[in-house]
Amino acid sequence: EVQLVESGGGLVQSGGSLRLSCAASGFTFRSYHMTWVRQAPGKELERVSDISSGGTSYYADSVKGRFTIYRDNDEDMLYLQMNSLKPEDTAVYYCARTKDYRGPYDYRGQGTQVTVSS
Repeated sequence: EVQLVESGGGLVQSGGSLRLSCAASGFTFRSYHMTWVRQAPGKELERVSDISSGGTSYYADSVKGRFTIYRDNDEDMLYLQMNSLKPEDTAVYYCARTKDYRGPYDYRGQGTQVTVSS
C-alpha cells in the first residue's frame, strides 16, 4: 500500500523557516518523481515544487529562491526547506507521487498545515 506521511508544519512568523518532511512507503521511492502541492483556504491547489527521481528540481515562481526541495532515496524521504516565509505561504502542504516529472500525481498524503503570521 502506497503511503505518504507529511510532518513538520506549524505556526511561524513572517520571515521564518520550516522544513517539511514526507515519509514514503509501499513503493520503490527512488524510481518515482515527487512533488509538493499546497492549498490555501478558499483557493485552488497550487503546485509548489517538483523533484525528479534523478534530482532535477522545479519551483513555482512564488517560491523560487526561498524553498528548496530535496530527497533522500536511501531513507525514502522527501523534504521541503522553506525559508523567508510569507503570510501568503499559509496553506496545507501535501507531498505526492508522480509517474512523469511535473506530471499529475497519483497518490497524495494527508497534508501538514503551515501558518505564517504577519
